[in-house]
Amino acid sequence: MAGIYIHIPFCKKACHYCNFHFSTSLKQQPSVISAIVKELELRQDFIGSDLVETIYFGGGTPSLLHKDEIERLLAALKAAFQVADDAEITLEANPDDLGPSKLEMLKSAGINRLSIGVQSFREADLQMMNRAHSADQSSSCLRNAQAAGFDNITMDLIYGVPGLSNKEWQENLETFFEFEIPHLSAYALTVEPSTALHHFVKTGKYPAPDEEASAQQFEMLSRLCTAKGYEHYEISNLALPGYRSKHNGNYWKGLKYLGLGPSAHSFDGRSQRSWNVANNAGYVRALSAGEACFESEDLTLEDRFNEYLMTGLRTEAGIDLEWIEQEFGTVWLQDLLEAAVVPIRDGLVLGKKNALKLSLQGKFVSDGLIADLFRIAEES
Repeated sequence: MAGIYIHIPFCKKACHYCNFHFSTSLKQQPSVISAIVKELELRQDFIGSDLVETIYFGGGTPSLLHKDEIERLLAALKAAFQVADDAEITLEANPDDLGPSKLEMLKSAGINRLSIGVQSFREADLQMMNRAHSADQSSSCLRNAQAAGFDNITMDLIYGVPGLSNKEWQENLETFFEFEIPHLSAYALTVEPSTALHHFVKTGKYPAPDEEASAQQFEMLSRLCTAKGYEHYEISNLALPGYRSKHNGNYWKGLKYLGLGPSAHSFDGRSQRSWNVANNAGYVRALSAGEACFESEDLTLEDRFNEYLMTGLRTEAGIDLEWIEQEFGTVWLQDLLEAAVVPIRDGLVLGKKNALKLSLQGKFVSDGLIADLFRIAEES
């Protein structure tokens, strides 16, 4: 099986915290769509005969696409690849784009899952993030989506925002529960280099996110959602039974996916990763000349081991120790178990039935914790 990711690199405005590749000028949108169609034709062999079970429109802001653009992309994908009849087809959307007519268009074009970037139901948070939508639109877009017949919906929330109290974070979650949305992706606000937020924090315009407050709100997220029947199946993702993200789940399982569009990444499911140029004009120019424009790397054994730890430990299932021994050998397994002694002692890592997984406390500090378990290649 395989998945396809399509990067739509356009936004109405720049969110202060975002470090993804995008442009706020929409003039190149038609030419980028044409280039994506050309790229998928050139890279048919990457997927081959594998069944495509998921298609994901990410960005950027894919809800800026017109109906004919979505239909053109989906038609080209179905012509080039074997796409499952029941494929999960997700489109990321901003609340201000989701009026009744737009939602009807998305549904008729073939989108069957929406990922809505609500981020907060509080006006102060949205203004601080420089989001394009209002708090009223945060709520109205969900009502509109449900009225349009979308039942497979996920939405994003951000916690750890400076000035966001635990009480206000709980109110955000309670509003989410009221809508009975089946999936939630929740992220701690982080200060990424080369973003407006990084500049504002550096110059003192905004305070830096408080790590203790973020940890408390992460704990609240897991506790309150679990009490409502949501499965905390990945560090940032919670779902009611039957509504887990198939597309992202395949990422975490290390399955094959093809990334199309400027800056998109691909993985062959085994040992090679590639990434497209993160430049709209350069991407269009190359594809217009009939040339794909990506770089690639062959993963070393250490790379593959470390990526398995990074993706596996983010999930509810954790990492399979028997599989590690079969794939990498007894010595590497023993070294891993030795490295895990201290985090196990500290309650950050749990040993369960031939598996290692993170505790709730371990999930919050996962990046540094998992990096400490990485295997470093020996110098030759």
